[in-house]
Amino acid sequence: MPAPIELLKTHPEQADLIRNLYQFYAYESSDWEQEDVEVDGRFYIHEPHLQRYWHSLGWGAHLVLVDGFIAGFVLIEASEVPGINALELADLFILKRYRRQGIGSVVAGQFLADTRTAWLLRYHAQDSAAAGFCQALLAGLARAVEEVALDDEPQLRNFLVGGLRH
Repeated sequence: MPAPIELLKTHPEQADLIRNLYQFYAYESSDWEQEDVEVDGRFYIHEPHLQRYWHSLGWGAHLVLVDGFIAGFVLIEASEVPGINALELADLFILKRYRRQGIGSVVAGQFLADTRTAWLLRYHAQDSAAAGFCQALLAGLARAVEEVALDDEPQLRNFLVGGLRH
């Protein structure tokens, strides 16, 4: 029997927890993001941006729990891409111990299956793991999915789920 997966919306007092987990995410993406650590040995986090997850409409930071243990996080943003009215599944991170168990697919699927909301899903073209994950996820959705060309970040592939461009 698979362990129960739970999404827990965080609150501002849990910012340190998300900040700490984000270091693992930044480390894993540092090769294709071309990120270096700061002089304190940590990856840079833009604090005003981080705070938006608790203070901006449509934004949210969620913990992924598996059997009550922290297994990762999901960051949701209201898209600020011109012409796109959707929420963005901005960052999904699952700790290595919990990967290859379908947890990321279950979590992302819970958000993307919400038919009241259009979603923007983006991934870095050089991230082969994210590409495989997203392609399989999108193929299994029972919603319209359209690949869209966006000019803001040319290294990203962009998919609009259940939405219309205007």
